[in-house]
Formats: sequence, structure tokens, C-alpha cells
Amino acid sequence: MSTVLLHKENGVGYITLNRPDKYNSYNREMAIALQAYLDDCEKDEVIRCIYITGAGKGFCSGQDLSEAMNPTPEEFERIVAENYNPTILRLRKIEKPIIAAVNGVAAGAGANIALACDIVVAAENASFIQAFSKIGLIPDSGGTFFLPRLVGMQRAAALMMTGDKVTAAEAAAMGMIYKCFADDAFHHESKKMATMLAQMPTRGIGLTKRLLNRSFSNDLHQQLEMEKEQQALAGSTDDFREGVQAFLEKRKPIFKGK
Repeated sequence: MSTVLLHKENGVGYITLNRPDKYNSYNREMAIALQAYLDDCEKDEVIRCIYITGAGKGFCSGQDLSEAMNPTPEEFERIVAENYNPTILRLRKIEKPIIAAVNGVAAGAGANIALACDIVVAAENASFIQAFSKIGLIPDSGGTFFLPRLVGMQRAAALMMTGDKVTAAEAAAMGMIYKCFADDAFHHESKKMATMLAQMPTRGIGLTKRLLNRSFSNDLHQQLEMEKEQQALAGSTDDFREGVQAFLEKRKPIFKGK
């Protein structure tokens, strides 16, 4: 059975973590497959939005501990360097919108993989757990980078040190995720969002993502300069011309992602 599935439809690359009997715990095979499918979706010009979810009742429960029972320090470094860091860097580098559709528990690295995506939505029964402290580890997969920026240093520290479970509704209220949907509406609403994003001006969205990535390290002057440069690029796209023309003609624009 494939540990990750890819289905393409209406400009969306639907990636499903597929170890439902293990709550989609993350192992080396899954890491390699996920990275390959992300590369595939990045290169495919037809795909203009990426949607990541989990099979069964969980999104991703984090590292499969059967692969890390008694690792040496060198093995710990290899697991993080090969399985997790490249995944997180791909999620941020791909200049297409990426939705994490969290259908159930997202624990440990599974939570942080979700938080590295551009937009996180969750079903009402989903939850987020920084589970690392429960087994004496530290948060990886970009958790110490993204979570403080989403919820603030104080709350991030508490969640990481205590390992407390955060419900989807609580995550939305504290700004950790974008939206929480009722369980029976989750798949419809999250896929509707993906389809809508796949019809948006992809190049402009990609440039927006580029700016957001740099906003973590730029000062205001640098960010304003970069906005000036990226706006010039956005203004040279076919989608900008179509957007203006559609506005003048009082019709809905038809963006091609170019």
C-alpha cells in the first residue's frame, strides 16, 4: 500500500498521507513519497493549488517511533535532516498555495508540517498536540519557528512544554489555524477553498508567498523595497491584465495562473 497518495483534479493536487492504521505516523517511506509528490505538483503547470490531508481518522501523528527506538545522535540528525527539514523547506519554497486540511489528530511533527503550510483548516474533531515533551524531545519540523509567530512566544512555550492538546476551535480562536469547519462540512468546505485558490492568479499568490517568507527576516525598509520589486513582477503578468480587463468589462476574471 502506498504511504502517500496523489490525485489531481480541477487544478488541485490532492495529497493524502496514507497510513490510516497508524494515524498516518511519519516514516522514511512516507517522507520520500511526500517530497516527491510536492516536487511533482510544483513542476506541473496545471496544478495551481496543493491540498494535504490524512486518510482515516488522523492527519499525522508524528514520527513513527518504531523507526526511532534507540537511535544514536547521528541517526537523530539523519532522520531530521532527510525526512523532515526537506519537507518543510519544500512547503515554504513552492510558490503555489498549499492547504493543510487537518481531518483528525495532528501531533508532534504532524502538527508542525501542517503549520508550515500556507493555510490550515481543520475539522471540528481535529486537534493539535506538540507531543515532543512527552518523550523528552524538542519540537522539530519548524515548530519553534512557526508556532511563536502564529500564537506568540508565551503561548507557544506553554504548548510545547506541557504538550497540552488544542482543539480545532481553540486553534482557530488563538490564530494557530485559519478556520475550523463542522465535521460534516469539512471535506466540502476545504476542497471548495482549494478549487477557488486553483482559479486565482497563481503567479501573484506565489509572489505574495515569497514576500511573506522574507517578512520574517527583513526590516521595514527591506520589505518595502521587496514589495516594490515583486509588484512590478505581478504587474507584468497575464493575470493582472485579465483582472483589470474583467473589472472594466464588469465580468468575472478568468485567470490562467500566468
